[in-house]
Amino acid sequence: MSPSRCENIHKNITFLIGPEVSTHFFKASESNLSQWKVYQFNVPMFGPGVIFAVDYSVRQEQFRFFTEALRVNKLKSYVDHMVTEAEDYFSKWGSSGEVDLKYELEHLIILTASRCLLGREVRDMLFDDVSALFHDLDSGMLPISVRFPYLPIPAHRRRDQARRHTSSITSTWTGAYLLCHKQYLSAVLEEQKKLMEKHGNRVEHDILAEMDVLYRYIKEALRLHPPLIMLLRRSHSDFSVKTRDGKEFDIPQGHIVATSPAFANRLPYIYKDPDRYDPDTFAVGREEDKVAGAFSYISFGGGRHGCLGEPFAYLQIKTIWSHLLRNFKLDLVSPFPEIDWNAMVVGVKGKVMVRYKRRDLPVN
Repeated sequence: MSPSRCENIHKNITFLIGPEVSTHFFKASESNLSQWKVYQFNVPMFGPGVIFAVDYSVRQEQFRFFTEALRVNKLKSYVDHMVTEAEDYFSKWGSSGEVDLKYELEHLIILTASRCLLGREVRDMLFDDVSALFHDLDSGMLPISVRFPYLPIPAHRRRDQARRHTSSITSTWTGAYLLCHKQYLSAVLEEQKKLMEKHGNRVEHDILAEMDVLYRYIKEALRLHPPLIMLLRRSHSDFSVKTRDGKEFDIPQGHIVATSPAFANRLPYIYKDPDRYDPDTFAVGREEDKVAGAFSYISFGGGRHGCLGEPFAYLQIKTIWSHLLRNFKLDLVSPFPEIDWNAMVVGVKGKVMVRYKRRDLPVN
């Protein structure tokens, strides 16, 4: 796919969409394509002295702390905490009822992430309105925030007082698709039954790794609904890209360079039915995300700046949905949700009402 250019208040932006033209975007060094300048609008969200408020060398030191917390041995130790949080949270549900699934998952994801990454002391101090603060934080990241991050508007004031978690968005989309596609729900329930026959009721890191069906269903929800719909860099040197039909384009120094997971994940020459929810897209024998090579699927970015939290996110979502599938019969009672385009982190619009009934998943 060819690059395209637009002008955004005197800023030249070149969009690189498709794996053929995106390699340099994801692999270039910070000295050639940098994040620092273009992500200054994030500073009010994260605060001074961290991430994009500091230079590259300091930022790399800070990222090493994240890397340590997300090593495999650490991830294995988090699963027990995730299971405990899910069990405790859903024990408060009655034998049957209706809930806003989006609201419930937002709360649980925050509690789970806090317990694993910040520690028990921080987790135990979280109060009931904490998700409201995260909501204010997320709602303070609007399209206008990119150009005017300190504009004195109500959303920014609430953001600054709060100082959302993308996993809750993906958990909600996964649930909405499962409950609207009975054949996929049946398949993921069957996978849970087989694992319970093999391992009993245990949920551990290695058991979660066996959940290939659930993994593909989460991944497909992410393909269609990546929370971050635009990734940005600033070019510090001239470079060229070549499209799949052989055309060359020159991108000059000083341009802002962008790619969009929302567009790249739906390219029709990569995905056979790009707008349809089809988890078998990633099944053995199809694996459409690999046919065109690297960077055909970029929900978690890629290359030098790929998302460090990808394994953690899958563990969280698998753990939560394993508990729900094993312990509740669920039905979507509200219409299938729409996309909320009003925030930079694109989520689910409105409530996602689900009727639940407590039950044990029958196993042979």
